[in-house]
Amino acid sequence: MPIVIPYPSIDPVLVDLGPVPIRWYALAYIVGLVLGWAYARLLVQKRALWGVASPPEPSVIDDLLVYAAIGVILGGRLGYVIFYNLPFYFAHPIEILSIWKGGMAFHGGLLGATLAIVILARRRGTSILGLADVCAAAVPIGIFLGRIANFIKPELWGRPSDVAWAMVFPGAGPEPRHPSQIYEAGLEGLALFVLLLVAIRLGALERAGLVTGLFCTGYGVARITCEFFRDPDPQLGFLFGGATMGMLLSLPLILVGLVFILRALRRTPAFV
Repeated sequence: MPIVIPYPSIDPVLVDLGPVPIRWYALAYIVGLVLGWAYARLLVQKRALWGVASPPEPSVIDDLLVYAAIGVILGGRLGYVIFYNLPFYFAHPIEILSIWKGGMAFHGGLLGATLAIVILARRRGTSILGLADVCAAAVPIGIFLGRIANFIKPELWGRPSDVAWAMVFPGAGPEPRHPSQIYEAGLEGLALFVLLLVAIRLGALERAGLVTGLFCTGYGVARITCEFFRDPDPQLGFLFGGATMGMLLSLPLILVGLVFILRALRRTPAFV
């Protein structure tokens, strides 16, 4: 029998206030947005990182916190409904509002946040790409916390495995599995944050769209890599050729990221 690391069962409810329980899942979204806002504000205040380019004003970043929160929640929920479980929600439309039961899609949240950035940038008369770059640099913070919340819940566990660090997750059957949520927290969150931080230190913010492109490509590659260890959503299973929905949604993200990178590198640093 393989050695199995005991799953550190943690109550998904952090604080029970009766009718309004505070869950780790919700806390991850809140803390991720707040820490992302603080980091984005720090980036726009360090003008040396921008060269001759003009960063968004700090007040725009304050507005971005609200816009991004709305975009992520609405986009993430609608993305899950459309991409991952449309037949169920088509039959039970009222369940679309039951966000507390789980069911958020990163790619949908990304589309919602993108729309929020465009609307805010046009309303405030600031560069869309400059604002997108700041947001992209901060997003891995929220991803990291979100994946840790997936582990605590637990949900989105990995495929059966005999690796030494495999775990038996409650609700996933008796088989030891990859703790894929931790893989995703490490690659999509921590590693991507460090990659973008290094790029920013090397002058990436001076070329509008470069950080955004690096984020899209980096996340897409990290997500596809982790999908090889993650169990697919049961209502979808594997698609053609062993692919998963997460893989298919990440492929166009990689292509979009490469386009942004190439266009940014062809621009002069002053172009915004």
